[in-house]
Amino acid sequence: MLLQSGQVVVVATGNAGKVKEFAHAFAELGMEVRSLRDYEGLPEIVEDGDTFQANARKKAKIIGDALGLPVLADDSGLCVDALGGAPGVYSARYAGEDATDADNNAKLLRELKKLAGAAGDIPASEAHGVVLFGGARFKCALALYDPESGTFIDAEGAVEGRVLSSPRGEGGFGYDPLFWLPELGRAMAELTTEEKQAISHRGAALRELLAALRQKA
Repeated sequence: MLLQSGQVVVVATGNAGKVKEFAHAFAELGMEVRSLRDYEGLPEIVEDGDTFQANARKKAKIIGDALGLPVLADDSGLCVDALGGAPGVYSARYAGEDATDADNNAKLLRELKKLAGAAGDIPASEAHGVVLFGGARFKCALALYDPESGTFIDAEGAVEGRVLSSPRGEGGFGYDPLFWLPELGRAMAELTTEEKQAISHRGAALRELLAALRQKA
């Protein structure tokens, strides 16, 4: 797979936050990033994979074959230790198929507060004046698909943290307002785009992907 400066890469999402992060990363390679919002009549995709990577590959291939263009897809989510890794691959629809970020965040807090109130389960701790629940990590899998060659480049990234008992920050999206970064003393939603990409799961996966692309250039 050889991508060149000026080439269009379609990001298989309509999430404005994700598009902004991907466009920022691909700008250094001189590539134009578009999203699903730039096209009509695309096929529906059922994310039924049991891993983040399986879902990312499925999305990239379906959209790439439909458009005849290179497509970058991601699947990412929050894995909470106290919930046995949930919401995991169901992160985007944790509170239902049409759930908003606020809906998903509210359900996560309900589930953790129920556990925190049960004897012997996750104790809450305090740091920087905020209450924290147990450990968690954001995971991201990327798949860049080239329909011309039928090949994929895969990448993965993760970041460790804890879950806040209430949201903080106005930036980011998804579970960012509830994800506490102990080493920074801030929530993910309190970071700038540049700060987030430097430490986030998606930023780590993007760096791995871009390194692979440069090796093939």
